[in-house]
Amino acid sequence: MLCWISFVSPSDAQTGPRAGGTLIWGRGGDSLSLDPARSDDGESAKVNANIFEGLVRFQGDTTEVEPALAVSWEQSADGKEWTFRLRKGVFFHDGTPFNAAAVVFSFLRQIDPRHPFYRKDFANSGTFEYVKSIQAVDEYAVRITLEKLFVPFLYNLAEPTAALIISPAAMKKWGNDAEKHPVGTGVFKFESWIPGDRIILTKNKKYWGTAPYLDGLVFKTIMNNKNRLLELKTAGIHGMDGIDPEAVKKIEIDRNLLLESITGLNVGYLAMNTEKPPFDNLKVRQAVNHAINKQNLVKLLYQGLALPAKNPIPQVITEYYNDEIEDYEYNPARAKLLLKDAGLENGFKTKLCTMPVPRPYMPQPDKIAKAVKGNLAAVGIEVEIITPDWAAYIQETSNGEHDMCLSGAVAGNGDPYNFLYILFDKDNAVKPRAENLAFFKNDELHETLIRAQQTLEKSERIRRYKEAQVIIHEQAPWVPLAHARQLIAHRKEVGGIVQHPTGFIRFDKAWIE
Repeated sequence: MLCWISFVSPSDAQTGPRAGGTLIWGRGGDSLSLDPARSDDGESAKVNANIFEGLVRFQGDTTEVEPALAVSWEQSADGKEWTFRLRKGVFFHDGTPFNAAAVVFSFLRQIDPRHPFYRKDFANSGTFEYVKSIQAVDEYAVRITLEKLFVPFLYNLAEPTAALIISPAAMKKWGNDAEKHPVGTGVFKFESWIPGDRIILTKNKKYWGTAPYLDGLVFKTIMNNKNRLLELKTAGIHGMDGIDPEAVKKIEIDRNLLLESITGLNVGYLAMNTEKPPFDNLKVRQAVNHAINKQNLVKLLYQGLALPAKNPIPQVITEYYNDEIEDYEYNPARAKLLLKDAGLENGFKTKLCTMPVPRPYMPQPDKIAKAVKGNLAAVGIEVEIITPDWAAYIQETSNGEHDMCLSGAVAGNGDPYNFLYILFDKDNAVKPRAENLAFFKNDELHETLIRAQQTLEKSERIRRYKEAQVIIHEQAPWVPLAHARQLIAHRKEVGGIVQHPTGFIRFDKAWIE
């Protein structure tokens, strides 16, 4: 049985919060957009979560929903109508007032083609998928009506992504360039962005809630893992994420550093593009599953900081996890027989697109790609590894240009919807903004997932989601690889940083000794 490594609590070394200072955070890639409605990558959302706020948010490091820009809410008896009472006396960073009109503006621009700032490339559209109408009841109340009951709706609004509220005045001033001039109501204000280098935020001194201890927060891009760790050890930065297993021991033995680890809502996977031959053949997909030695991969490249994955959802979503499913065993001989049955006895050539930056679910994507290449070569599949830059990787995989790709996901909340519907349903296999990177389209699965979204009966939802996992396993559009621990490291003089299971890092209570 695999046991998680236990790390020293930051509270053991620190004396207590104090105000002032600028915290510099090292990360493996730059943001793509600071318009929260246009960013579906983790590096953009990581910054946006500190600038913008939504109507609700997750409490601390849990997935329990609490008030944010809304102070309360009511749901109608049929579950289709939500009324949110808004917080008064809140101002955007540009000094304009937050009100119901700003909420309607922020949401409608993502769903109404008639909106003057509507764009076809908005990300995370699933948040508003079933929204029928949004209207201001009065200056500080908003009513959202859904086409049908959608159980995950409130939890989706709590995610620090597309449901964030922007300043209408800023959007009107900057237009499409608003993604480079973000204006929200959050604890930090945008100061500047040097692409490929750093994003600088400053304290929002007029924040409606408790102001942050920090005077400033800098997100510094250092793509190379070793260089990022060196910066941390020499105090060039105060903290970092994207920690590969090789760095863990180096951090643990450094008296000036602390390593924090939590169970993450994530999965790292190999997706096969089922719209492209030969991956449109089930036997080929099953062969690839049998060819990958994920036990060794997790042991050597995650070094005990992950569990091998057999299902798309992690085991921490305990009630919905289908543990009765038996994983594809590592069996190269079986893989060769399946390829022979598919008419590919001599194998085939293909390309594997992989990300250039470390992610919480895949800290060493380059090495994992090489391991996959070696496993597949052993059964006659010749793989060429393609590593575009971060923006091109997102664009190419979302547009279905790949044969196979290494990717992963960190759930926005603890509902299986975030893994199973978002990553496997045919509704989300639409180019050029697909999140279903296997471009897997299965009517039985679609029906099961839609029904799971529309029942309030928990036992029924559990049954439906377990059925969905069986369909996905049998059809094998992925090779689920690993569920990784989430790691951050920081210097001992830093405290108050909160890692959230959804992959976000909260700095609203962070401080430097």
